[in-house]
Amino acid sequence: RSNWQTHPPPPWICLAATFRNWPFTEGCACTPERMAAAGFVHCPSENGPDVAQCFFCFKELEGWEPDDDPLEEHKKHSAGCAFLSLQKDPTNLTLQEFLKLDKERMKNVIKKEISQKVTEVEDTAKSVRREIENLVS
Repeated sequence: RSNWQTHPPPPWICLAATFRNWPFTEGCACTPERMAAAGFVHCPSENGPDVAQCFFCFKELEGWEPDDDPLEEHKKHSAGCAFLSLQKDPTNLTLQEFLKLDKERMKNVIKKEISQKVTEVEDTAKSVRREIENLVS
């Protein structure tokens, strides 16, 4: 077994690895390490090179400034995040605490998927309604 399998890195190191092309690195409050410690992963897009999303609550934030504090921004925009409510180092979680955090994350996954499906159905309904109205007129 590799050393990584027997002694995995702290979770924020794995999250920090997603920030390879992050625009803020040194002399900033929102460094990759601090972003990861606040629960974020980097999800850049063509139009948003600084998009970061919480791995747990899925809150997306962009428009970062060099002096933005990742933890404070996370609290400001997603105060109910289960990761923020831990108030302890993630490496010191008990199994029960980890499972509770994972359960909350899965609830958020399901909510996000349901929201996307509802939007799809609503968009399809609007399109069908327009087609029916065009047939009638």
